[in-house]
Amino acid sequence: MPRSVNGIVAVMLTPLTDEGEIDYASLERLIEWYLANGVDALFAVCQSSEMQYLSLEERVSIARFVVRQAQGRAPVVVSGHVSDALTGQIEELMAMADVGADGLVLVTNRLDPTNSGTATFRAMLASLLEALPSDLPLGLYECPAPYRRLLSDEEFRACLDTGRFAMMKDVSCDLTTVKRRLAMAAGSDFSLINANAAIAAPAMRAGSRGFSGVSTNIHPDLYAWLYRSGDSELARELASFLVTAALSEAFGYPALAKICHQRLGTLTSIRCRVIDFDVRERFWALDAIVDAVMAGSETYRAKIAARSKAKVSA
Repeated sequence: MPRSVNGIVAVMLTPLTDEGEIDYASLERLIEWYLANGVDALFAVCQSSEMQYLSLEERVSIARFVVRQAQGRAPVVVSGHVSDALTGQIEELMAMADVGADGLVLVTNRLDPTNSGTATFRAMLASLLEALPSDLPLGLYECPAPYRRLLSDEEFRACLDTGRFAMMKDVSCDLTTVKRRLAMAAGSDFSLINANAAIAAPAMRAGSRGFSGVSTNIHPDLYAWLYRSGDSELARELASFLVTAALSEAFGYPALAKICHQRLGTLTSIRCRVIDFDVRERFWALDAIVDAVMAGSETYRAKIAARSKAKVSA
């Protein structure tokens, strides 16, 4: 890619008003929050953005807004790739390709919508690569919705061999797979970025070029410190906290993350399109869970600050 996409890559939320419309004032504050809290790149219009519940016009508008607001301070990649049919995919990818982002990310399950296998995947891939501009930087994303389509080694190699792909958001959630893919991409500029909090620390140590999981919406600065720090007792302690904190994702994400941002003053509403129920009614003591995660984050920020101060004083 023209600009390196690695480090902490935020999977961006889509702020909505209580009426369910895009809240651009909150989106502006959210972008600034990401950039002020350790994020190295922005992934707009992804699953955390509720892309399957946005019109193409909304997806394009959000992507343009993020690129404009970022003002080159961090690379921006976009997806919004949700259609089943090839013609629909080409339409939406070409529209997203025109927003000025640093990269366009293809969703692996869209390359095989019916989970038919490698032949379908490769045929769809070839058709899309032929349709898209040859100089367009591309990425891959093993998005879990509508189903998680992991790449086989053969498919991963085929993508690498095209020379068109510069990054991948790895959702294998398996350290062995991450290590194998890193070995396959060794010697290239390809960025393999793990998305799973449970293996975040060991994946970083193995050579994953950062982290791009949902927790980038809660404490990206802690992942940034973990990514750039060496092995230490504090790093191991923090890694354990981050794994435990990530379990909160099961309690109504992305609404849970929006509750955090409403408390921070970033978002005005916790409204989601992907969730059509009252998260507080379904997930009892949800606010107590948010309290614990946010308090734990502050505890580790204080520990990191104290460690840095001690180093300066030494």
